[in-house]
Amino acid sequence: LSMGGEVALDVALTYPECVSALVLASTLAGMAERGPEIRQLWSESDAAAELGDAPLHGLVCAAGIWPAGDDRYSAVGLDVWERTWAVNVTGTMLTLRTFAPRLVYGGAVATIASIVALAGFPRRDAYTASKGGVLAMSRELGVQFARQGIRVNALCPGPVNTPLLQELFAKDEERAQRRLVHIPTGRFAEPEELAAAVAFLASDDSSFITGSTFLVDGGISAAYVTPL
Repeated sequence: LSMGGEVALDVALTYPECVSALVLASTLAGMAERGPEIRQLWSESDAAAELGDAPLHGLVCAAGIWPAGDDRYSAVGLDVWERTWAVNVTGTMLTLRTFAPRLVYGGAVATIASIVALAGFPRRDAYTASKGGVLAMSRELGVQFARQGIRVNALCPGPVNTPLLQELFAKDEERAQRRLVHIPTGRFAEPEELAAAVAFLASDDSSFITGSTFLVDGGISAAYVTPL
């Protein structure tokens, strides 16, 4: 299940059977002030009963929002700024606080930051700053948990070919081309490619990787200019 935090929260409240998917996302908190509702849904779900007190081997903090109204720092509304941070940063922290103590030695956490945590994204200041917060927190926890045998890495994807992006760019072809020109591979990532990266970070194949900034961006961060 991959969707923005606010939508995911609404789905969870309407369809409690979805909570088993949401529990691996930073929308455990949804918007921070509604966190208890999500925890109650989780505690009452079939997935919680099946999991019981079993240890966890992996945790993925994946959900986030990019709300309408995000803008440059001097124009973005304080409500938009705070809601973005509540889901993207506080939500990630609360998910970790709830489930990290159950991770076994050798366990792994993958957070979802973004290429915008490393490169400017004009007029999206709340989202950009929040993803920088996720990245910094992931580095800190990668160091903090290392001697406990738990790895924490931040996945930093470029643009992903999701229905939301397709809808956005269908309305504005020029905007899509402005994005694509900066991607050396000439295309957006597919969701399955990010899932494969998360699976790698959660596997024993990445047993000596922690605190890393794991880029899956089609070469954006490496490019000064893109090939003709």
